[in-house]
Amino acid sequence: MDDDEHLDPDESEYTPVDHTAQRLALLTLEEAHDLLRLLLTVAQQEGPMSPEADRLAKEIAARIPSEN
Repeated sequence: MDDDEHLDPDESEYTPVDHTAQRLALLTLEEAHDLLRLLLTVAQQEGPMSPEADRLAKEIAARIPSEN
């Protein structure tokens, strides 16, 4: 069983998606790595967004292949 098979969208901490809205296009691998680098930079800075940037960086890093 995949780790995300047990996820229930109704139990998510995120704001519900309007089902009539268009979904965003998937990121390319290069875009995902760019976003990860940005989040890691923000996470290293002192400020109110650093804990959230760190959390998101860990989530993204777990889902994309490494650059190597």
